[in-house]
Parts: sequence; structure tokens; C-alpha cells
Amino acid sequence: MNINGVQIDATFAEAFPMRATRVVITAQNLKWAYYAAQAMAGFATSVIACGCEAGIERELDPNETPDGRPGISVLIFAMGGKGLAKQVETRAGQCVLTAPTSALFAGIAEGEKIPLGKNLRFFGDGFQISKRINGKRYWRVPVMDGEFLCEDTTATVKAVGGGNFLILAESQPQALAACEAAIEAMKKIPNVIMPFPGGVVRSGSKVGSKYKALSASTNDAFCPTLKGQTKTDLSPEVESVMEIVIDGLTDEDIKKAMRVGIEAACGLGAQNGIRRISAGNYGGKLGPFLFHLQEIMA
Repeated sequence: MNINGVQIDATFAEAFPMRATRVVITAQNLKWAYYAAQAMAGFATSVIACGCEAGIERELDPNETPDGRPGISVLIFAMGGKGLAKQVETRAGQCVLTAPTSALFAGIAEGEKIPLGKNLRFFGDGFQISKRINGKRYWRVPVMDGEFLCEDTTATVKAVGGGNFLILAESQPQALAACEAAIEAMKKIPNVIMPFPGGVVRSGSKVGSKYKALSASTNDAFCPTLKGQTKTDLSPEVESVMEIVIDGLTDEDIKKAMRVGIEAACGLGAQNGIRRISAGNYGGKLGPFLFHLQEIMA
């Protein structure tokens, strides 16, 4: 398969089951909602070392939020419900409760419940007040700028983590430009995040290492500087490879994001140094979700 001179490899991305939730952060204005959301989604690129994968999903207009203020929706993914609950509670307490003018609400209504404000209320030292509105419980916690409003619980759902594709280009600037175009298009797809910095990861990995302490190490087959030292998967003209990783609430959400992202990257074409689109997999041994590139782009 070839799109605008860019080869689409006959391979697949491999993803695995996760649990996810969405939270809605509002504030006096969008700037302060972003500050809280960016802090909550910080250090959350990979469950390998971060405990969860998180990112900003989109901005919300005041007419889309529970309190009628500007907001941000954040998606958080973990390998299980218990781990997800711990990450949500810790990040909510350290990053949203602390942010001026912020409030925090559930972004998913149906599913297994985990605490949101249920335990954060104790920060109020007995002065907190419970309110039930339309069947939902909220907590009003006194803080120095006024009060922190937080919904009691949020819901978790089954989700998918680890969808991905690789962009192979003639130079680093060209690879990054293609990634930026892809991310810009993928941000318009709901129910997905790209958890790495700016949505892009340059340190794609393989399973295992020559060092026993490491469970993963650099994907040497796709490292341009190692062409003469390892079994490379790169042709001579490819000098930079970057990866985009996608987490989604469903496998269909990931397919949609991959499709528009690959289309955008290929839009730059071979004339701008984009040579191939490939994907990372582990032979089908990592997870049950297989995203075949050529099927997605057919």
C-alpha cells in the first residue's frame, strides 16, 4: 500500500486491555483549568514507570460542564481498577485540589465507581459539607481561596492501551513535522489521548534487554545510528523514526485516531521526506488488540 508516495507497511500495532476514567476540571477561566489539567496529567506517559497513562482529551465550553465554567476533560488509564483509583485520587489531591478556583467532576457516569472527592473531603478537617443534586453527591471543601467543589465518585470502564504507529523519514525535522500534523488531526477524535510529550515518543522500545534489570530497551531495529551494528529495519535514506502511541476508550476509537493521524502524516508525502508508516508489535503476544495498518487505511 502506498499513500502519496509513502509506503504503508503490511504490519500491525498491538495493544492491551486497560481500565480508564474521564474527569472534568473546571476553573474561573480556561487558563487555570489548563494549569490543573496539565499537572494532573503530568508524569503519566507509560504504565511501565508512571503508574498510569494520562492526557488532556479536549477543551470544554461552559455549556458542557456541570458548573457552567470553562473546563478540560482528562483521560486516565491504568492496568487495573485498583491502580487507577489510587492514581486518580493522588493526582486529584495534589494537582486539582491545590489549583486556584478549580472544581472536579466525573466525566463518565456509568461503570465501576472509584473515589474522586470521597476521600479528598477529609482535607476539610470536619468543615466539609455534602450536597446531593440530581442523585449525585458532591463535596464542598473549604480552602483558602473559597471552596473546592468535587464530585464524590467517578466511573471506570474497560479501555485499550498501546495503539501506535511509526513515522519513518529522511531527517529528524521531517519526522517531527509529520508527527505534529498527525497529532493535530488526532486531537479532534474523542475518547483518545496520546500520552507522551506532545503526543510523540522518540524512544520506542522492544521487550527485554541485555541487562537483566531492564524489561524493555531501545528498539535497535529502528535506530538509524545502529544500521551497521544490528539487524536493521531501515533503508539507507531513513535517518529518523518517531512513534505515536494512542490510548482509547474502545478499539474503534483508536482505529479512528490512527486513520486520521496516518492520513495527516502521509499528506506531507514523499516529497517532504516521509518514507514509510510502520507499527510496533510483539508478534501478537502482548495483547489481544491488533491494529493492521493496511486494513485501517483501506
